[in-house]
Amino acid sequence: MQRPYVLVPVTLALTAAAAAPIAVGASQRPAHAAKASVSVSAKEFKFALRPTSARHGSVTFTVKNAGTIDHDFKIAGRATPKIKRGKSATLTVNLKKGTYSYLCTVPGHAAAGMKGNFKVS
Repeated sequence: MQRPYVLVPVTLALTAAAAAPIAVGASQRPAHAAKASVSVSAKEFKFALRPTSARHGSVTFTVKNAGTIDHDFKIAGRATPKIKRGKSATLTVNLKKGTYSYLCTVPGHAAAGMKGNFKVS
């Protein structure tokens, strides 16, 4: 009769020990966020971003000029070079939580609609 009493505490102890690493692992997350990729299509006179938001950390914007004239893409104080028709450029920036304005710096393009906001959580 003592044998079942011995097994029950051992079983509970093993179950608790097995669960402990899972609980610790679930509460520990890396200090940095994963890299994010955003596709940007630029054309007269708008941008289309996919996705339209990202987690904080390193974000790479791949900008394709789907228009007929040169465009660029500026966010967080950094910009791509002017991009010719059918060409692409990438821009990687480290973003903290917040909302960032983006725009095309070619004169008149932002006023014509090539601007928006990108949310970072």
